[in-house]
Amino acid sequence: MNLAPLVPTMLVLLAGGMIALQAPTNAMLGKAGGSPVLAALISFAVGTASLLGVWLATGQRPAAGAFAGLPWYAWLGGAYGALYVGVAAFAAPRIGLASLITIGIAGQIATALLLDHLGAFGLPREPISLARIAGAVLVAAGVLLVRRS
Repeated sequence: MNLAPLVPTMLVLLAGGMIALQAPTNAMLGKAGGSPVLAALISFAVGTASLLGVWLATGQRPAAGAFAGLPWYAWLGGAYGALYVGVAAFAAPRIGLASLITIGIAGQIATALLLDHLGAFGLPREPISLARIAGAVLVAAGVLLVRRS
């Protein structure tokens, strides 16, 4: 039995749980501050400070030109995250946490299928198959069940 995927799998499971915690805490910030955008800003400021501390503790320092050859879109990851955090802070109190998370996962899976199929951003190419589409449909069914129950 190959246990190599166990650690990253458990870390992703833990991180997924943190996403579920992030939405309601950011919604609290949004309510207190009157703005989901302010909540997202505070969230990213705290996240940035946390990541800075961890990065400094690792002692890893890239070479001066390490980022020079990157395409412009490599810098957009934070914008995608900011959009999600702002939308989650807005939507969580309106549609509920379970709906927010399941709809978000459905969007992630649909986008991931497309990116895998195209081999976009240097990902290994993984063509869309009937089995992968069936999995996405099951997730979409789960979204409907969570929203209607």
